[in-house]
Amino acid sequence: MRTTLKYYTRFLSLPILWCLWACEPFVEVEVPNDRITSLTVFSDDATAREAMDGVYIQLFNTAFAAGGNQSVSFLGGLSADTYTVTNAVPEMEAFAAHQLETTNSLNLALWSGAYNTIYMCNAILEGVAGNTSLSLNTREALEGESRFIRAFTNFYLTNLYGDVPLVVQTDYTVNALKARSPQTEVYELILDDLNRAAELLDSGYPDNERTRANRLTALGLLARVHLYLGDWELAEAYSSEVLAATELYELPDDLNTVFLANSPEALWQVSPEGWGGTFTHTRDGNLLIRITPTGSPVSLSENLMQEWEAGDLRQEDWIGSFNSAAETYYYPYKYKIRYDASGGNLSEYSMLMRLAEQYLIRAEARIWQGKLEAAVADLNAIRERAGLEELIYTPALTQEQLLKEVMQQRHYELFSEWGHRWLDLKRTGKALEVLEGVSETDLLYPIPEAELLKNPNLTQNAGY
Repeated sequence: MRTTLKYYTRFLSLPILWCLWACEPFVEVEVPNDRITSLTVFSDDATAREAMDGVYIQLFNTAFAAGGNQSVSFLGGLSADTYTVTNAVPEMEAFAAHQLETTNSLNLALWSGAYNTIYMCNAILEGVAGNTSLSLNTREALEGESRFIRAFTNFYLTNLYGDVPLVVQTDYTVNALKARSPQTEVYELILDDLNRAAELLDSGYPDNERTRANRLTALGLLARVHLYLGDWELAEAYSSEVLAATELYELPDDLNTVFLANSPEALWQVSPEGWGGTFTHTRDGNLLIRITPTGSPVSLSENLMQEWEAGDLRQEDWIGSFNSAAETYYYPYKYKIRYDASGGNLSEYSMLMRLAEQYLIRAEARIWQGKLEAAVADLNAIRERAGLEELIYTPALTQEQLLKEVMQQRHYELFSEWGHRWLDLKRTGKALEVLEGVSETDLLYPIPEAELLKNPNLTQNAGY
């Protein structure tokens, strides 16, 4: 059944914001265009800016980005053997065992949350396009931020599902029958959006809050995208520009401060404030920190726990443990705050992109270009912060050895964050070698059956 929105959020009647929280998947959303691009919403800078604020707030609530059990971070972690399922939750176990069914509701929520986010971005883009009621600065900022978020979302969609529908408008009659576009075309749109965002956005953070995308956030994602595409020179160039912004970014010496609100390492964070109520925790912290034997559905896998280099401070500071009478459970402790009904101060934001990844992107890009000594310097920035001995460059070091070191450091540094391990194993061709029970057709998640039933132009991934 189609869903027609009849309610408005507190964010200036922009129906898409309600849609993210309450609607069915994107192909079922039917909203008249004249209400989405309401003159009331986009009549002045203040109301248009508040509409964009609503996009960020609802981004924290959408399944794919929120950090809960339907998120890229969690489900990608299950796929990459970061987690072991400790409570009997069949749909989670299916991700961990690479036995996904097309009816898996977590997979549907992941897909739907991503497309609802894209829908929201498209509504903002339509609202500001050619709008003479808004100042040039506001139009450019909102276009840049919306394009960045759309690119960010499409990046995950195409890396999780392969060829996906490219949704670039809010017209339901068009979106409902969208066929899948080749991944090459998806990447073309991602690059177009990011390049345009980088042109439109400045490099600062309003009110010193790192909860909006800026030019350097766009450059950081450009670095990642070009790394995935094997464009080593561009990956190095974009990451270098981010790393050069030392007035904004640095690696904190204390690992326990990395995930605090407005951390100097943060390129982009999302605040839990928009979740509703008086929450003072992230969804990741609430889901993963274990305070009872059944307090979390997962623990860190035995493989991950056995792979740490001696003396690595990340194991000490970013992993917690809970001891029951029968077993010791280990969990990610990057976020330190679990749900507390009594409230408290909001001190942690959900991290979407951070500086350490840029060092690792540049190291890998440099290795592929034969710049091994420079790559060692980037790796040492990560190793030294983790309390490990620095690597000493010698001509005897090989490209293969350093690429292995990059993957190891990406594993240790980025575990439990945004599916990095799952995507790394896939893009480097190591998934079948490293993960048990994985076949070639498991490397893409299935297109949800609910979407196939509604859209005759959609096709399924091989193996499902």
